[in-house]
Amino acid sequence: MEEENLHYTKLSGKTLFITGASRGIGKAIALKAAADGANIVIAAKTAEPHPKLSGTIYTAAKEIEDAGGKALACIVDVRDEAQVKAAVKKAVEMFGGIDIVVNNASAISLTQVGETDMKRFDLMHNINTRGTFLVTKECLPFLLKSNHPQILNISPPLSMEPRWFANRVAYTIAKYGMSMCVLGMAEEFKKFNINVNALWPEKIIQTAATVMLRGNDSDQFARKTDIMADSAYALLIRDPGSCTGNFCTDEEVLIEEGITEFKQYACHPEFNDMLLTDAFLNEKANL
Repeated sequence: MEEENLHYTKLSGKTLFITGASRGIGKAIALKAAADGANIVIAAKTAEPHPKLSGTIYTAAKEIEDAGGKALACIVDVRDEAQVKAAVKKAVEMFGGIDIVVNNASAISLTQVGETDMKRFDLMHNINTRGTFLVTKECLPFLLKSNHPQILNISPPLSMEPRWFANRVAYTIAKYGMSMCVLGMAEEFKKFNINVNALWPEKIIQTAATVMLRGNDSDQFARKTDIMADSAYALLIRDPGSCTGNFCTDEEVLIEEGITEFKQYACHPEFNDMLLTDAFLNEKANL
């Protein structure tokens, strides 16, 4: 698709509040926006190096600034209302407002009912559903003042098929809570021209969670986070009020942008035909 046919606004000078942006998909989206000269609020928990997970909010901030953006690293557990409010306040003090919210922070445990302890159940619901609602609520006053208000949840399309609940009902309910926020908020905020959308990977993405679930060789069957960054960017630069209430996959968004070849996104292009479809999508899904 030719640039002149795109009625979009680039992200230079825009402020993005991204949860879970110290690594993985969240950081990839942050770096993509930073290349435009965006301001990035890194709202994540990891302030000290983790023995098993790479990156902290401070190393992410350095990468964002090296990529051309401005960064504000905030220690935020999205379950903690006070921490969320403090981060929003710091963001507004530093950058003058908030234009875009990316609710990316998430917890996963694919366990059956009898194997799911309530501490894990509460963790997933408090991060995925409640955290998404809380962060959006606290940022809303500033989105209402923005000339480019956007909310993007990294969550799946809603499907009431029993197979997506069986054997993982706690996780599915928590993750669908994020998607139900999209459904309701898109309609509620329509009068304010705030775009509210969900984005989900067509194929599994190589992240720390993927390694945890599938092992170190999972990259043979996965794509790089770049595809989620590129598709998120394509959504976030669209005009306010022009695109809202959608449950998109990364491939669908990029196809709209004229991209039809996705082999470059595979961690190992030679294994492109072996990529695994992500959950909540179709009969090929096998997460």
